[in-house]
Amino acid sequence: MSAASLRARYLGDTVATASPQQLLVMLYDRLALDLERAQKAVAAGSREAASEQLLHAQEIVLELLSSLHVDAWEGGPRLAALYNWLITELMHANTKMDTNRISACRQVVEPLRDAWRQAAASLAGSSA
Repeated sequence: MSAASLRARYLGDTVATASPQQLLVMLYDRLALDLERAQKAVAAGSREAASEQLLHAQEIVLELLSSLHVDAWEGGPRLAALYNWLITELMHANTKMDTNRISACRQVVEPLRDAWRQAAASLAGSSA
């Protein structure tokens, strides 16, 4: 088996066995990574690479939005509105190759990622 296929199998197993909280953190980790990569690609003048990262980031936010149970908690509608804002900003960032918009998205996504990571760790610690 090649290293690439072993890595793909490991990643597949990791996702398949992850808790919902871990999956959420994984999505946020990848979203933050996509934004970081997009910002670097724009700075390097690589429109194609930036677009690829921004499109993937949009897919992640769309997944987060579609899986959000807005009525499950009082913050649900605000989080849905934030996801909609992120989608709009990512689309504009992609069409204009706008590092300021990417930066603004990162300033929202990274603290959210950290908060979800902390919540997932707290939940894992309380169930242990």
